Amino acid sequence: MPAKQEISTTSPIGRDTPRVDGPLKVSGKAQYTADFHFPGMVYAVPVGATIANGRIVELDTAAAEKMPGVRAIFHRENIGKVFRSTPGQGFEGICEERRPPFEDDIVRYYGQYIALAVADTFETAKAAADAVRATYAAEKPNVETHLEADDDPDEVDTTFGPRHRLDSQRGNVDTAFANAPVKLDQTYVTPSETHNPLEPHATTAMWDGPTLTLYESSQGIVNLRGVLAQMFDLPNENVRVITKFVGSGFGSKLWPWTLSPLAAAAARQLGRPVRLVLPRKMMFHSVGHRPRTQQRVRIGATPEGKLVSLQHDYIYQRSMLDAHHEDCGEATPFQYSVPNLRVTFGRAKRNIGAGADMRGPGAIPGMYATESAMNEMAHQLNIDPVKFRIMNEPKIDEGLGLPFSSRHLLECFQLGTEKFGWSTRNPVVGSMKRDGLTLGWGMAGCAWIAARFAAAATVQLRDDGTARVACATQDIGTGTYTNLAQLAAHKTGMPLDKIEVALGDTSLPEGPVSGGSLATASIVPAVLAAADNAIASLMTIATATPGSPFENRKPDDLAFGEGRVFVKADGGAKGVAFADLLKRANLGLVSGSGKSEASFGNPKPKFSTHSFGCHFAEVTWQPEIARLRVSRVVTVIDAGRILNTLAGRNQIEGAVVMGIGMALLEHTSYDPQNGAPINSSLADYIVAVNADVPPIDVHFLDFPDKEINELGARGIGEIGLAGVAAAITDAVHHATGVRVRELPVKIEDLLA
Repeated sequence: MPAKQEISTTSPIGRDTPRVDGPLKVSGKAQYTADFHFPGMVYAVPVGATIANGRIVELDTAAAEKMPGVRAIFHRENIGKVFRSTPGQGFEGICEERRPPFEDDIVRYYGQYIALAVADTFETAKAAADAVRATYAAEKPNVETHLEADDDPDEVDTTFGPRHRLDSQRGNVDTAFANAPVKLDQTYVTPSETHNPLEPHATTAMWDGPTLTLYESSQGIVNLRGVLAQMFDLPNENVRVITKFVGSGFGSKLWPWTLSPLAAAAARQLGRPVRLVLPRKMMFHSVGHRPRTQQRVRIGATPEGKLVSLQHDYIYQRSMLDAHHEDCGEATPFQYSVPNLRVTFGRAKRNIGAGADMRGPGAIPGMYATESAMNEMAHQLNIDPVKFRIMNEPKIDEGLGLPFSSRHLLECFQLGTEKFGWSTRNPVVGSMKRDGLTLGWGMAGCAWIAARFAAAATVQLRDDGTARVACATQDIGTGTYTNLAQLAAHKTGMPLDKIEVALGDTSLPEGPVSGGSLATASIVPAVLAAADNAIASLMTIATATPGSPFENRKPDDLAFGEGRVFVKADGGAKGVAFADLLKRANLGLVSGSGKSEASFGNPKPKFSTHSFGCHFAEVTWQPEIARLRVSRVVTVIDAGRILNTLAGRNQIEGAVVMGIGMALLEHTSYDPQNGAPINSSLADYIVAVNADVPPIDVHFLDFPDKEINELGARGIGEIGLAGVAAAITDAVHHATGVRVRELPVKIEDLLA
């Protein structure tokens, strides 16, 4: 390995950096999946089942097939063979609904695809889909909201392999709880929440002989390529996935859904490009949601406030088909110090579409329950909730028995209380007033995993004085284009406008999925290594090229910065632009490759790696008109080194807004008669909008975590949502005296 090169002091790392792709987006030049047009392209619209439980007896497509402009109505009998995919090592072959489209006549959830209409225009395809008639042998669906765990074995299959239903255990929790002087035993419920990214799920498929190309709105193009290769019995090199821009996904676009192989199978049959864009209503059926959870939390403590026991038993809703695991207990074993602990889970099958990762899967609903319970116990003990948490700060990860690579939660609490003005809080319910309104103040802690996926990248230095950095990851709106440009600029000292970023294409070096807040941390070492290798090659060229100013030097004598090669002993006073050196050597470019290994899933870690933080929330309550609003939020995050503080704050602000929606607005309701999502539109599924968003004051600590990567950067996409709902419901209690334990908070809860 070459020695790491000196880094310019003009590095953009850690600074407010505008998005390099911003001009493309605001000018409308950024191409999303549905913006690509191809000669001969036709349009597809799925036909969804109108029952949630039963089987198809007859499918009448005759009228639809006779409509002018209709190319085909595909169904089980004519779609062609589509195989199942199987998970491989790491993140290979993963999809939430493993059943290929049209595999059988059994209907397991409302909206399950039963046919596909393809026509010359979208309007014709939609009319044809509406003209398909299905006859069913229907049974009453089970969409019961009260969850009782299925009679599963102790070890169950999940998306990522077998999982023991006893998640974590230490000490003797039953005896400790029974003998605890102070006890809390409460159940917390979070509803089904549906991802609603602005850009619907979309795919365009085309074949060139045995080669399949898919334009897809995806958070994981490399995995999608592998899934499609399995489904169509192709080598990986015969499948190409392209995702230039994604209009957000929030986890719903992390793994493939059945619309992708449907479009590919239709394109194979017709010999034409096929575009499939889901209507908003179908986004509620078959492309995932956060499962409903029911969580019982039992805490035992001493009168002085020391935890002696913690039990977290959760049940989550799942479909009849999927193996999704909603890991609500992910943070429970390490967040606070407690000698006796047990975490278990159960699953409850329902006639609904497959559950899926939604921003902060598992830990977000899980921390709503445990942080709410911590607030309730603090109130019961008459101890300030911040002080209560500080009293139970662990020295190590007690679940793994490992030291934390970096944990600065106490500093988060300290800064958060200062910025929020927490010391002036009167803990008496309803006692704080402002402008005729009753104030409520609440808080919660938060945590999220930190690790790396495997990643690869290339960096090119080109003879026109520009650089190119490439990686087959994708930018889902979080700023990955900018991060890659920053990393290349960090190593080369070049301005961002001289750096081209190539991503979103599986023909590039394999990159990570954009999930788990791990993409950025994963690409850092790969890009930096690629830049080091490109610069090392440049040094060799500089010393080996006849007539070069450095011809009689050794590569180790040289350094690189500000886009120039110079002699180290000169301190950069003199130098030669790398473009001039390449031209002298008659080279168009010099390239370097870099890779980094995954740390996620390491069976023998040396450290417990997580990010931490806290939220302080204020609500205003106007009982005369039953009006509740979140009026301000202060958030402090310990996430290592922040690469781009401008985008970082934006990420946390967006997560807090989702937390407001989680606490006060969002829930998906299912019709008990036919299993259909009732509020399946953005008019009826309420999300937080600008009018709901208060001032959000975001602060980052600066403690680089070098166990994650050499810059010490951890991910921040999801931690900003963890704990927000618990802070808001605590503030609601402080204002109203009503303790809400089932989200979202409803006006009728407060009136009762």
